[in-house]
Amino acid sequence: MIEFKKALASLKATHKELLTKKNTKVAHSNGIYDRYVNPIVTAAHVPIEWRYDLNRETNPYLMERIGVNATLNSGAIKWNGKYLLVVRVEGNDRKSFFAIAESPNGVDNFRFWDEPVTLPENDEPDANVYDMRLTAHEDGWIYGVFCSERKDPAAPAGDLSMAVAAAGIARTKDLINWERLPDLKTKSQQRNVVLHPEFVDGKYALYTRPQDGFIDTGSGGGIGWGLVDDITNAEVKNEKIINHRYYHTIKELKNGEGPHPIKTAKGWLHLAHGVRNCAAGLRYVLYLYLTDLQDPTKLIAEPAGYFMAPEGEERVGDVSNVLFSNGWIADDDGTVFIYYASSDTRMHVATSTIDKLLDYCINTPADGFRSAKSVETIKKLVAKQPLTPKGE
Repeated sequence: MIEFKKALASLKATHKELLTKKNTKVAHSNGIYDRYVNPIVTAAHVPIEWRYDLNRETNPYLMERIGVNATLNSGAIKWNGKYLLVVRVEGNDRKSFFAIAESPNGVDNFRFWDEPVTLPENDEPDANVYDMRLTAHEDGWIYGVFCSERKDPAAPAGDLSMAVAAAGIARTKDLINWERLPDLKTKSQQRNVVLHPEFVDGKYALYTRPQDGFIDTGSGGGIGWGLVDDITNAEVKNEKIINHRYYHTIKELKNGEGPHPIKTAKGWLHLAHGVRNCAAGLRYVLYLYLTDLQDPTKLIAEPAGYFMAPEGEERVGDVSNVLFSNGWIADDDGTVFIYYASSDTRMHVATSTIDKLLDYCINTPADGFRSAKSVETIKKLVAKQPLTPKGE
């Protein structure tokens, strides 16, 4: 009895220490954004009541009954003055589910709500759900668009790896009670689908990522755009690629929209991920681009290369060398909280401002797609530097 009580007290104390740990900015910045020292949500943040049976009679050894492998790829929203993440929680059983973690300041003290999100199923149950993008739409609903994964019915006998991806859609008014809508209908498999926050020509607008298979984009040309008449029976009949993939770039293999874009005075500000292949496998990085306010399909600016890439310990995890984001929050004062996962394992935050991100997006040179162009760009930058006296 005494050992059980001691073990339980120690478990609770360690958990409380983690939840209340203050986060601080990393000392050195590139001037665009600030990283933070600690991850903000890890598997260890998940409530101990979700993982342990705390009854001595049924769990005398205080064993972890339900293991959590990772917390990653979180949607984000400001709600009643709090910073909320709809976290993808992945169990040791490889199944993911959604759970809301709340912070008073957006950078630390994230605590999960009492229970995970109860997400209704459709007639064809999901094998797995993950990577929810949240959009507070002008129609008054908060929408969660996520990936719904199911076993491919066309898989040969004995093949347990073939899967089909679809964009699941749910909506809520309170982030507690969710209404499940039919999955998005398109001509291809879809992952990384994001709902635009405003009506366009009286229709719902979606950022898509058409692909030929569950993993391979194949003929999919990049980030798409499609309009939907009825979100309760959503179907994209025509897709237009608005952000293309290119050879020998950070998005050569595939790319996808992150969270929904932020509306600014100079255009819609987008955060996306790009993927390329290398000797170590797939490398995921984040990049920004800007589209026109009146025509969100019109590209205005896109800096060359990545905006953020995995650094240090961020490179290590279940799927190494990966940064992924599907959530950010823009505060009224212009501060932007960028929530990103590293190596499919834990959640982090970086902070910037609308002004800084627009400056970066508009004034950073675009990709010239050739080494010689990169040299020209550097030489132009060198030539415009102010003269510096010797010895300074």
